[in-house]
Amino acid sequence: MEVTINGSELSLVHGDITLAETEAIGNAANSRLAGGGGVDGAIHRAGGPSIMAQCRKIGGCATGKAVLTGGGALKAKYVIHGVGPVYHGGTRGEAELLKSVYAESLAIASGKGIKSISFPSISTGVYGYPIEEAARIALRTVIDFLKKDEVLELVRFVLFFHKDLMVYEDALKEVLG
Repeated sequence: MEVTINGSELSLVHGDITLAETEAIGNAANSRLAGGGGVDGAIHRAGGPSIMAQCRKIGGCATGKAVLTGGGALKAKYVIHGVGPVYHGGTRGEAELLKSVYAESLAIASGKGIKSISFPSISTGVYGYPIEEAARIALRTVIDFLKKDEVLELVRFVLFFHKDLMVYEDALKEVLG
């Protein structure tokens, strides 16, 4: 599914983000930038040790923030490591932190002149964020950013599970009204 926002494409696809052919990919990182399971582990395994070496130099990243590294052996030239919130029932500012991680990642990409980025569904795996709510936050944040941005030409959400793609498609229809 794809839509055009201010001349930029927003698309939703089923697939493996480590194979994304966008200039950058977003990573659902932990605050220590230490690799891990899920998307984070897959990106580090596919990208090779140079990504971890760069993460070690950076040292860490606060929840709601993002940092940039090279893409190592990935097809993507860059990885933007965003630290989403662990879900605690929605009472600890999780929605604002999740919005922030996408907004920061987009700002880093645009500021670096990156024209295309693929995102996973940040915080919806082991961090427990309900995917329906997370999808709405992610999509609203991207749409709001694209309405003002002149650099990004493509923002793609790459969803590993088909059921997650369906959730994102429903959320996009809802967000667009």
